[in-house]
Amino acid sequence: MKKKTFLAAIFGSILTAAVLTSAMPGQGNIISKENGMTVVNTTTLAKDVDGYNDITPVKIYIKGNKIEKIEALPNQETPRYFAKVKKELLGKWNGMTVKAAQTAKVDVVTGATYSSKSVIENVRRGLKYYSSHK
Repeated sequence: MKKKTFLAAIFGSILTAAVLTSAMPGQGNIISKENGMTVVNTTTLAKDVDGYNDITPVKIYIKGNKIEKIEALPNQETPRYFAKVKKELLGKWNGMTVKAAQTAKVDVVTGATYSSKSVIENVRRGLKYYSSHK
């Protein structure tokens, strides 16, 4: 009877570890494929980069080594100001090669400086990660 209890405990521990590991964000969810594009998610790459209120993660869509689009992920920035960032900043990299985008000088959006700087750093880190892990 002790042997069955011991094996059940071992199995339970392994199962718990597997569930916890799969639920934790990590390297496996940074790069994915979506509609024929490579997608870089900066949520875990730039978790230390704050905008005005908190982090401003993005998804970078890349096809043929060119940026198709950059999409803002949910964040805690002030909607009124972050709308300016979405409208005026996110499209700046569209059509650029990854290499050109990494060195592009992109200006911040007036009135949304902290959010802009955070998004720019998210894009920079995402492209750097993509370049070394593609």
